[in-house]
Amino acid sequence: MFDSSINAAPFKRSICVTLSALFSLTFMQPALAKGETVRMANSTSMAEYCHDDSQTQAHSYRYQSEQQRLLNCMVTQLKPYQQKDKTAAQQYFAYKAQAWLNYAIHQDSMNSRSSASQVALEMAEPILQALDNDTVQDLGLHQDIPSTSALMRPDLWATLSALKDGDGIASAPREMAFSEVALIWAATNQCARGWRESGMHFRMADRWLEQAREAYVNANDSQTNVALEKSIVSYHKQYSPLDASDDTCRGQDLTSNR
Repeated sequence: MFDSSINAAPFKRSICVTLSALFSLTFMQPALAKGETVRMANSTSMAEYCHDDSQTQAHSYRYQSEQQRLLNCMVTQLKPYQQKDKTAAQQYFAYKAQAWLNYAIHQDSMNSRSSASQVALEMAEPILQALDNDTVQDLGLHQDIPSTSALMRPDLWATLSALKDGDGIASAPREMAFSEVALIWAATNQCARGWRESGMHFRMADRWLEQAREAYVNANDSQTNVALEKSIVSYHKQYSPLDASDDTCRGQDLTSNR
């Protein structure tokens, strides 16, 4: 409150990732052994690279499942694209893929049988491939909500969409990426387990969006900021009727009328 199929045999997970680590402000990345260096992929897909990468056999990964090693490797490959010397779009999508992968890592560590974990991988891998192939310009900034989630908190979705339209990723790529996946994660949890499991994620999404909005306001003039507020109001009117008040997750089309 975020792949093509992975050919991994079923296994018992021996590592439980704590909620506090995964719910931290930066969607904290899995730790690597001190001094470990990471080769970048020469293949057309970083995800494919991680399937066969010899670094996954390193000591720090020895007691992890094949799935955990793959996910951790994929997260590591995103780090170069999150640096300040990259474009805002590259940073945004790299952080978004990281958020999706951390969602998958959490689901995997909990031995979840929910399809949400597979959806998270399916959302992340095209981003990894686009970053590796330098084709992020082909990725859509606006995306539909997957079938495992729903549109909840239309006020937050309205702010997110308005910031996207106003090129808000230029001033807050990380915050916008994390907030979007957090909104999707939160709704998935609410559908599955009720509001007690979703509140933390909605609060995180709200906090990240507030930071993104503040960065946007500070980076633009008053006329642009007034336009942002009008756009938020417009999106809120559009999204309010779509609010899944019955806590049923069936996805949501947000792109067909764009």
